[in-house]
Amino acid sequence: MTRASLDKQPSEVAAMFDAVAAKYDLTNDVLALGQNRRWRKAVARAVGAGPGQRVLDLAAGTGTSSLPFADAGAYTVPCDFSQGMLAEGKRRLPWMPFTAGDATRLPFVDDAFDAVTISFGLRNVQDTDAALREMLRVTRPGGRLVVCEFSHPTWAPMRTVYTEYLMRALPPVARKVSSSPDAYVYLAESIRAWPDQPGLAAKLQRAGWTSVAWRNLSGGIVTLHRGVKPTAGNATGNARDTATETGTGTETGTGTDRGR
Repeated sequence: MTRASLDKQPSEVAAMFDAVAAKYDLTNDVLALGQNRRWRKAVARAVGAGPGQRVLDLAAGTGTSSLPFADAGAYTVPCDFSQGMLAEGKRRLPWMPFTAGDATRLPFVDDAFDAVTISFGLRNVQDTDAALREMLRVTRPGGRLVVCEFSHPTWAPMRTVYTEYLMRALPPVARKVSSSPDAYVYLAESIRAWPDQPGLAAKLQRAGWTSVAWRNLSGGIVTLHRGVKPTAGNATGNARDTATETGTGTETGTGTDRGR
């Protein structure tokens, strides 16, 4: 069985995802109890892709997460560092421009994309801060970042139930449906070790993103984080992070952002 450790050596993480590529989407559907489809729709709304725009979808895996942006008319580049995922994606969606790339050293020129997004992949990058800086580099001034990632439930009883599910129920379920169930032990461990909502928002700010905000989904099990690349006339402007939880569906953070 192939699994990575929490030091997230790139070769180990890539090999782990190579091993789960064939059944990755099916396993996600089962483990997330179908909620991942709702999360993808929320990401698509947040990215707001449209005709003539260029969208970079990092950690795109088999390309499932990229389809809503392409369907909206945007030129969409699915990028991943797992060759197994890319091969499976190309088999399913041969028309999409799948690209091999490391999130900390992206193979794109500066200011290339109107939007960059990453769903459930930032947590697997060894150097999160470097990845956020690279995403900033390849985004045009005024362009946007959307990060969808597992986070920390905001209601204490749910946190307890969720942690029990991750560590006790998730591995047995994965053994029934995944081609590499040990990888999902790493998944559970990496979620528990990941920063909470204010912690990740602070990382976006330090990387240079402005208008940073977040929105909890499914009670904070998953959170959408957003930021904007500053333009020449707006190199600063992050307000203080309130770090205040205002409920599922409300944007919170450096400048509350509602209704998009």
